[in-house]
Amino acid sequence: MSVPNVVAAAITLYMWLIIAYVLLSWVPVSGVLLDIYRVIATLVEPYLGIFRRFIPPVGMVDISPIVAILILQGIRGLL
Repeated sequence: MSVPNVVAAAITLYMWLIIAYVLLSWVPVSGVLLDIYRVIATLVEPYLGIFRRFIPPVGMVDISPIVAILILQGIRGLL
């Protein structure tokens, strides 16, 4: 496996983590799901925080994960 393929796979995994984080934020979590949520939050919040500084929420909706995923897709497309 070449380095660009490994990086592309890592980016894809990270995008899925962002999606899981967003979906888990919509439901009440407890127990094991809460632990999973916290681990995912630790991984994706630093990246999402970059976009949250510049992109305000639209009403009650935080669109920063959408922009973050689009940026990752663009980077993956360049590989």
